[in-house]
Amino acid sequence: MDVAGSRELAWDGCVNVRDLGGLGQVRPGAVVRMEAPTRLSESGWATAWAHGVRTVVDLRHADECQPDVAPRPPGITTVRVPLDPLDTPFYEHWQKIDNLASPLYYPAMLAEHPELVVAVTRAIATADPGCVVFHCAGGKDRTGLIALVLLTLAAATPEEIIADYLLTFERMKQRYAELGFGDQLTAVKERLASHDTTIAASLTSTIGSLTMPDYLLENGLPEADLVALHARLMT
Repeated sequence: MDVAGSRELAWDGCVNVRDLGGLGQVRPGAVVRMEAPTRLSESGWATAWAHGVRTVVDLRHADECQPDVAPRPPGITTVRVPLDPLDTPFYEHWQKIDNLASPLYYPAMLAEHPELVVAVTRAIATADPGCVVFHCAGGKDRTGLIALVLLTLAAATPEEIIADYLLTFERMKQRYAELGFGDQLTAVKERLASHDTTIAASLTSTIGSLTMPDYLLENGLPEADLVALHARLMT
Protein backbone atom coordinates (compact mmCIF):
# COMPACT_ATOMS: atom_id res chain seq x y z
CA MET A 1 0.00 0.00 0.00
CA ASP A 2 1.34 3.40 -0.95
CA VAL A 3 0.16 5.17 2.18
CA ALA A 4 2.21 8.28 1.47
CA GLY A 5 1.12 9.08 -2.08
CA SER A 6 0.29 12.74 -2.49
CA ARG A 7 0.38 13.19 1.29
CA GLU A 8 4.16 13.51 1.21
CA LEU A 9 5.23 17.11 1.73
CA ALA A 10 8.56 18.71 0.81
CA TRP A 11 9.33 21.46 3.32
CA ASP A 12 12.95 22.53 3.10
CA GLY A 13 14.89 21.61 6.24
CA CYS A 14 12.62 18.81 7.50
CA VAL A 15 12.39 15.23 6.26
CA ASN A 16 9.43 13.67 8.07
CA VAL A 17 6.48 15.82 7.00
CA ARG A 18 3.18 14.39 5.78
CA ASP A 19 -0.45 15.37 5.52
CA LEU A 20 -2.89 12.92 7.09
CA GLY A 21 -5.50 13.74 4.45
CA GLY A 22 -6.71 10.68 2.58
CA LEU A 23 -6.42 8.34 5.56
CA GLY A 24 -9.86 7.33 6.73
CA GLN A 25 -12.13 10.34 6.38
CA VAL A 26 -9.43 12.97 7.00
CA ARG A 27 -9.50 15.71 4.38
CA PRO A 28 -6.27 17.03 2.83
CA GLY A 29 -4.95 20.19 4.45
CA ALA A 30 -6.51 19.57 7.87
CA VAL A 31 -3.60 18.19 9.90
CA VAL A 32 0.07 17.51 9.24
CA ARG A 33 2.44 15.41 11.33
CA MET A 34 6.18 16.01 11.34
CA GLU A 35 9.39 16.05 13.32
CA ALA A 36 10.31 19.19 15.24
CA PRO A 37 10.33 22.06 12.72
CA THR A 38 13.55 23.45 14.17
CA ARG A 39 15.45 22.98 10.91
CA LEU A 40 12.85 24.47 8.59
CA SER A 41 14.45 27.10 6.41
CA GLU A 42 12.79 30.38 5.51
CA SER A 43 11.55 28.76 2.31
CA GLY A 44 10.41 25.73 4.32
CA TRP A 45 8.25 27.92 6.52
CA ALA A 46 6.94 29.70 3.42
CA THR A 47 5.91 26.34 1.97
CA ALA A 48 4.20 25.41 5.24
CA TRP A 49 2.33 28.72 5.14
CA ALA A 50 1.31 28.07 1.54
CA HIS A 51 -0.03 24.67 2.61
CA GLY A 52 -2.35 26.53 4.95
CA VAL A 53 -0.53 26.01 8.26
CA ARG A 54 -1.64 28.53 10.85
CA THR A 55 -1.10 26.56 14.09
CA VAL A 56 1.78 24.39 15.33
CA VAL A 57 1.07 22.11 18.31
CA ASP A 58 4.34 21.16 20.01
CA LEU A 59 4.17 17.97 22.10
CA ARG A 60 7.61 18.46 23.66
CA HIS A 61 8.55 19.87 27.05
CA ALA A 62 10.31 23.23 27.11
CA ASP A 63 13.71 21.75 27.98
CA GLU A 64 13.70 19.72 24.74
CA CYS A 65 13.32 22.76 22.52
CA GLN A 66 16.06 24.38 20.47
CA PRO A 67 16.00 27.65 18.53
CA ASP A 68 14.60 27.58 15.01
CA VAL A 69 17.11 28.18 12.23
CA ALA A 70 14.63 30.54 10.53
CA PRO A 71 11.85 32.68 12.00
CA ARG A 72 8.30 31.38 11.90
CA PRO A 73 5.85 33.48 9.90
CA PRO A 74 4.12 35.92 12.27
CA GLY A 75 0.71 34.50 11.31
CA ILE A 76 1.55 31.05 12.69
CA THR A 77 0.60 30.40 16.31
CA THR A 78 2.66 27.90 18.32
CA VAL A 79 0.92 26.05 21.15
CA ARG A 80 2.92 23.83 23.49
CA VAL A 81 0.97 20.90 24.95
CA PRO A 82 3.56 18.52 26.47
CA LEU A 83 2.44 14.92 26.13
CA ASP A 84 4.99 13.00 28.22
CA PRO A 85 3.93 12.85 31.90
CA LEU A 86 7.36 13.62 33.34
CA ASP A 87 8.09 12.97 37.02
CA THR A 88 5.29 10.44 37.38
CA PRO A 89 5.39 6.74 38.28
CA PHE A 90 4.08 6.06 34.77
CA TYR A 91 7.02 7.83 33.15
CA GLU A 92 9.62 6.16 35.35
CA HIS A 93 8.07 2.75 34.69
CA TRP A 94 7.92 3.06 30.91
CA GLN A 95 11.28 4.73 30.60
CA LYS A 96 12.77 1.48 31.90
CA ILE A 97 10.69 -0.68 29.57
CA ASP A 98 10.96 1.09 26.20
CA ASN A 99 12.05 4.68 26.92
CA LEU A 100 8.62 5.69 25.60
CA ALA A 101 9.96 4.97 22.13
CA SER A 102 7.73 2.17 20.87
CA PRO A 103 4.01 1.39 20.59
CA LEU A 104 4.27 -0.73 23.74
CA TYR A 105 3.44 2.18 26.01
CA TYR A 106 0.47 3.50 24.03
CA PRO A 107 -2.30 1.51 25.78
CA ALA A 108 -1.02 2.45 29.23
CA MET A 109 -0.67 6.10 28.22
CA LEU A 110 -4.23 6.19 26.93
CA ALA A 111 -5.52 4.53 30.09
CA GLU A 112 -3.46 6.29 32.77
CA HIS A 113 -3.01 9.79 31.33
CA PRO A 114 -6.02 10.44 29.11
CA GLU A 115 -6.08 14.07 30.25
CA LEU A 116 -2.87 14.73 28.33
CA VAL A 117 -4.16 13.09 25.17
CA VAL A 118 -7.41 15.04 25.43
CA ALA A 119 -5.49 18.29 25.98
CA VAL A 120 -3.70 17.78 22.67
CA THR A 121 -6.84 16.86 20.76
CA ARG A 122 -8.56 19.91 22.24
CA ALA A 123 -5.70 22.17 21.12
CA ILE A 124 -6.09 20.80 17.59
CA ALA A 125 -9.88 21.11 17.68
CA THR A 126 -9.90 24.71 18.91
CA ALA A 127 -7.01 26.05 16.83
CA ASP A 128 -7.58 29.02 14.56
CA PRO A 129 -8.84 28.26 11.04
CA GLY A 130 -6.20 26.69 8.84
CA CYS A 131 -4.04 23.59 8.80
CA VAL A 132 -2.66 22.33 12.14
CA VAL A 133 0.81 20.81 12.42
CA PHE A 134 1.55 18.58 15.40
CA HIS A 135 5.00 17.31 16.25
CA CYS A 136 7.32 16.01 18.94
CA ALA A 137 11.08 15.58 18.43
CA GLY A 138 11.34 12.95 15.70
CA GLY A 139 7.68 12.75 14.77
CA LYS A 140 7.46 9.05 15.68
CA ASP A 141 6.18 8.22 19.16
CA ARG A 142 4.26 11.09 20.74
CA THR A 143 3.25 12.28 17.30
CA GLY A 144 2.41 8.68 16.41
CA LEU A 145 0.08 8.35 19.38
CA ILE A 146 -1.82 11.52 18.51
CA ALA A 147 -2.00 10.45 14.87
CA LEU A 148 -3.45 7.11 16.00
CA VAL A 149 -6.11 8.89 18.07
CA LEU A 150 -7.09 11.29 15.29
CA LEU A 151 -7.08 8.61 12.60
CA THR A 152 -9.13 6.20 14.70
CA LEU A 153 -11.69 8.95 15.22
CA ALA A 154 -11.68 9.52 11.45
CA ALA A 155 -12.35 5.82 10.71
CA ALA A 156 -8.93 5.03 9.24
CA THR A 157 -8.17 1.33 9.05
CA PRO A 158 -5.52 -0.28 11.25
CA GLU A 159 -3.55 -0.99 8.07
CA GLU A 160 -3.51 2.70 7.16
CA ILE A 161 -2.45 3.73 10.67
CA ILE A 162 0.30 1.12 10.87
CA ALA A 163 1.67 1.99 7.43
CA ASP A 164 1.72 5.69 8.33
CA TYR A 165 3.52 4.95 11.62
CA LEU A 166 6.20 2.94 9.80
CA LEU A 167 6.98 5.74 7.32
CA THR A 168 8.86 7.70 9.98
CA PHE A 169 11.62 5.12 10.31
CA GLU A 170 12.76 5.54 6.71
CA ARG A 171 12.22 9.32 6.68
CA MET A 172 14.30 9.81 9.84
CA LYS A 173 17.00 7.25 9.12
CA GLN A 174 19.70 9.78 8.27
CA ARG A 175 18.79 12.05 11.20
CA TYR A 176 18.98 9.11 13.61
CA ALA A 177 22.39 8.23 12.18
CA GLU A 178 23.57 11.82 12.70
CA LEU A 179 22.62 11.46 16.37
CA GLY A 180 24.62 8.27 16.67
CA PHE A 181 21.61 5.97 16.84
CA GLY A 182 21.49 2.62 15.07
CA ASP A 183 18.67 1.29 12.92
CA GLN A 184 15.63 2.33 14.92
CA LEU A 185 13.20 0.07 13.10
CA THR A 186 15.26 -2.96 14.00
CA ALA A 187 15.61 -1.72 17.58
CA VAL A 188 11.86 -1.26 18.00
CA LYS A 189 11.09 -4.61 16.40
CA GLU A 190 13.53 -6.33 18.77
CA ARG A 191 12.08 -4.52 21.78
CA LEU A 192 8.57 -5.60 20.90
CA ALA A 193 9.70 -9.15 20.14
CA SER A 194 11.11 -9.35 23.66
CA HIS A 195 7.53 -8.70 24.81
CA ASP A 196 6.14 -11.33 22.42
CA THR A 197 4.52 -8.88 20.04
CA THR A 198 5.16 -6.90 16.85
CA ILE A 199 4.63 -3.31 15.75
CA ALA A 200 1.56 -4.31 13.74
CA ALA A 201 0.06 -6.44 16.51
CA SER A 202 0.71 -3.83 19.19
CA LEU A 203 -0.82 -0.99 17.17
CA THR A 204 -3.77 -3.11 16.03
CA SER A 205 -4.55 -4.02 19.63
CA THR A 206 -4.41 -0.38 20.71
CA ILE A 207 -6.63 0.74 17.84
CA GLY A 208 -9.13 -2.04 18.55
CA SER A 209 -9.46 -1.05 22.19
CA LEU A 210 -10.00 2.64 21.44
CA THR A 211 -13.71 3.39 21.20
CA MET A 212 -14.31 6.69 19.47
CA PRO A 213 -15.60 9.25 20.18
CA ASP A 214 -16.47 7.84 23.62
CA TYR A 215 -12.85 7.80 24.75
CA LEU A 216 -12.47 11.53 24.20
CA LEU A 217 -15.85 12.51 25.67
CA GLU A 218 -15.51 10.29 28.73
CA ASN A 219 -12.10 11.78 29.45
CA GLY A 220 -13.11 15.40 29.38
CA LEU A 221 -13.35 16.62 25.80
CA PRO A 222 -16.37 18.95 25.66
CA GLU A 223 -19.04 18.03 23.12
CA ALA A 224 -18.54 21.36 21.37
CA ASP A 225 -14.84 20.62 20.91
CA LEU A 226 -15.65 17.19 19.49
CA VAL A 227 -17.91 18.87 16.94
CA ALA A 228 -15.08 21.29 16.13
CA LEU A 229 -12.60 18.42 15.80
CA HIS A 230 -14.90 16.58 13.40
CA ALA A 231 -15.33 19.75 11.37
CA ARG A 232 -11.57 20.35 11.21
CA LEU A 233 -10.67 16.81 10.23
CA MET A 234 -13.49 15.70 8.00
CA THR A 235 -15.31 18.54 6.29
